[in-house]
Amino acid sequence: MKVVGFAGFSGSGKTTLVEQLIPALKLRGQRVSVVKHAHHRFDIDHPGKDTWRHREAGAFEVLAASPRRLVLMRELEAIAEHSVHDLIAQLRADVDWVLVEGFKQSNLPKVEVWRKTHGKPLRFPDDPHIVAIATDDADALPVTAHCPVLDLNAADDVAAWLVDNEQRFEYRTPPSLP
Repeated sequence: MKVVGFAGFSGSGKTTLVEQLIPALKLRGQRVSVVKHAHHRFDIDHPGKDTWRHREAGAFEVLAASPRRLVLMRELEAIAEHSVHDLIAQLRADVDWVLVEGFKQSNLPKVEVWRKTHGKPLRFPDDPHIVAIATDDADALPVTAHCPVLDLNAADDVAAWLVDNEQRFEYRTPPSLP
């Protein structure tokens, strides 16, 4: 691995030069990663932002760091559908909760989020892993809920319900994972 830094005041052209070097090095058969110090504020991966520009230029990895946050974005060599369990295994084990957004096909215990105005059907009761429904209109649910119905607009109440029922959410690593 070869490492080179680029220093200069804000607006000097560091990001533009790095953005241009990525494809130039790739043309020479090199794999390129970028480490970005986000000292002003941490705003990542929007068009025009440095991390987005680096990824669009072809960086294999972009690691952005500020005093309070760190994010690593890695382009995959091949398109892959990640198992939620593989992703959880990459997290630190010393947290109290992991909130998983999406992965509706997973076997995790889930709170289904349903808005009346969205007009979509409920996954409940067909998904046996749904343990509660968070909704903005309990009276408009298209099916009778045989599980707790939580107020989608009261995050403190949902958090209290989660903590009160935390034993239902104890995670056990599937046998196939380390």
